[in-house]
Amino acid sequence: MTPPSSPTDSATAVHSECDVLVIGGGPAGSTAGALLAQKGLKVVVLEKEHHPRFHIGESLLPANLPLLEKLGVADAVKAIGMEKWGAEFVSPWHESKSQTFMFGDAWDKSMPYSYQVRRSEFDEILIRNAARVGAQVIEGCRVKTVDLGSGSDGATIHAQHDDGRLESWRTRLVVDASGRDTVLGKQLDIKRRNPKHNSSALYGHFTGAARHPGQAEGNITIFWFEHGWFWLIPLLDGATSIGAVVWPHYLKSRTKPVREFFLDTIAMCPALAERLAHATLSSEVEATGNFSYACDRTHGPNYLLIGDAFTFIDPVFSSGVMLAMQGGFVAAETVDTCLREPAKASAALARFDQQVRMGPKEFSWFIYRVTNPTMRDLFMAPSNIWRVKEALLSMLAGDIFGKTPIWRSLAILKSIFYIASLLNFKRSWQAMRLRKANIRVVDGAETAAQ
Repeated sequence: MTPPSSPTDSATAVHSECDVLVIGGGPAGSTAGALLAQKGLKVVVLEKEHHPRFHIGESLLPANLPLLEKLGVADAVKAIGMEKWGAEFVSPWHESKSQTFMFGDAWDKSMPYSYQVRRSEFDEILIRNAARVGAQVIEGCRVKTVDLGSGSDGATIHAQHDDGRLESWRTRLVVDASGRDTVLGKQLDIKRRNPKHNSSALYGHFTGAARHPGQAEGNITIFWFEHGWFWLIPLLDGATSIGAVVWPHYLKSRTKPVREFFLDTIAMCPALAERLAHATLSSEVEATGNFSYACDRTHGPNYLLIGDAFTFIDPVFSSGVMLAMQGGFVAAETVDTCLREPAKASAALARFDQQVRMGPKEFSWFIYRVTNPTMRDLFMAPSNIWRVKEALLSMLAGDIFGKTPIWRSLAILKSIFYIASLLNFKRSWQAMRLRKANIRVVDGAETAAQ
């Protein structure tokens, strides 16, 4: 492959060397950077922004907590986190109206809660930890191009600091954790829109939103409505994160400023509007279009992709941060093996590929069906026959990488879904046709988001 033109043909460029260069200082990159530095490797982490910086995705899963313990940041995250003991689903189409799932009822009872966090604070804890344990963290430095060479002789990364200085690094291996920038995904032209799912989002922070009493105060609430679903995430400082995940064609229909469009969308969901009746929108409203995608591959001879740099799926089950951090752990083990024991590299990379693909695959089966009326029925009237509810809760908790024996029960749950869909064939057929129309790619949705 012929490398793209480099911006470093300048006398101001500085050339440095490292064992591993990590692109991106979010949860995936900071986790991988910290673990690799602790293994004694020379690690550079490049982050285009300066922490703290705003980021959406404030809801963690119980499976995050063991990872935070291993990184040594559990106490720091606890100090900024709102305890999250369960997830509530609210439906306008069911008599029960709401159903709450408690993580403590999952198959493994040892992970009964997680946290809601401001990502600006959470991400800063992780990146400062990477620097503390020995990684060289450079903020305000955007990667421009990556010269992967022949693969066997390492790679060269060309970047620009926000003061205009150019710098390049020679590295043995690159870990792309650049999030939705997908630096290598775009450069190698391997990023693809997800043909099975497509959605857009609008989101902002409110103050004064009504909260549940007691232990349920920190629960995330998912509200279904005509055009998709909403999240409501309470934060420790009194703010509440509200987001609407909608079909792209709905976002493209916007003919008014995004703030007013967002408030009008909230009004379409009476249960959410009631929670926000005395609340004030306290932030700018952000919007993003057509955001489900995946890259064709997870790695090459001298690079790996983790977190959102590899794939981004609908956030309905709050899996993003957990999958990013899990990817960071797997990447660190893989990189260490590849660099220290080259004879084992092929097997390590194969395992890495399987692990990185596993999480999105397992969550996606439910994501693709979460707005299906049969799936809504199962969520709103759960049964634990053959321990299917416990298995579902384990998946919602992120407990899919260990030895918890949930897979037989999850298979039974999927069978129940298919049987119930056949018994309601006409409704299922109509829902399938509607979803097919809803997930179609809509040109201009990104522009509408902006």
